[in-house]
Amino acid sequence: METLKQELETADAIVIGAGAGMSASAGMTYDGERFEQHFADFHQKYGIRDMYSGGFYPYQTLEEYWAWWSRQILVNRYEAGVGKPYQDLLKLIKNKDYFVLTTNVEHQFQLAGFDKKRLFYTQGDYGLWQCSKPCHQKTYENEKAVRQMVSEQKAMKIPTELIPKCPVCGAPMTMNLRCDMTFVQDESWYTASKRYDDFIRRHEGLHILFLELGVGANTPVIIKYPFWQMTAKNPKAVYACVNFGEAFCPREIEKQSICMDGDIAKVLCQLSN
Repeated sequence: METLKQELETADAIVIGAGAGMSASAGMTYDGERFEQHFADFHQKYGIRDMYSGGFYPYQTLEEYWAWWSRQILVNRYEAGVGKPYQDLLKLIKNKDYFVLTTNVEHQFQLAGFDKKRLFYTQGDYGLWQCSKPCHQKTYENEKAVRQMVSEQKAMKIPTELIPKCPVCGAPMTMNLRCDMTFVQDESWYTASKRYDDFIRRHEGLHILFLELGVGANTPVIIKYPFWQMTAKNPKAVYACVNFGEAFCPREIEKQSICMDGDIAKVLCQLSN
């Protein structure tokens, strides 16, 4: 803990890589009691056991599909509140030169007050829709429509007239989440990507702390592997991993690494205090 605290204080720059474990530590779990509270009817009818798998279920109608997704968006994006681990992390790095790379899609970093220009959401955002084809590379905000879907749905179906359609081609809209090759990378996505690349380039060879929080084995090529590689190439860099049950690093960068097997929420709370 002391070593990580020292690195946070002395690093020239901090690159934060956040995965699903970060949100889980904030109480935003996708199964168990929280799932049953909001999706007991879907569990009973379809046997769905968690929010992640429910998003991939082959619903027979778009009315059912959007009944599910409107609830999932509302619960995780618009009514979740700000997770304390995100607030504690901001306390630690707000006066530092930092950038955040995340695969999370719940918007927690912006809700917590992180600088929008220092964030790169690589996998999309629950708050955005796109054309399902997609016929064009643009995304659309969905809060008003989502709230209406939730308030008017009955028997796990939304009214047919609320099914969102692409304003260009008329095809059904879908979530702007990276799950296949139809994922739309709009202008904002490319702007954030360029800012991240520029940040890495500007700090090349400096004392950089690569702080990985809750990144699992689902998509390691986005955060985990690049962090390892950049640490290996830079003798001044330090790789820190905080992850319950999955804190490890390659042997090649052991001397430059801090691996903490523990609850992210507790670690960030102790560090911020």
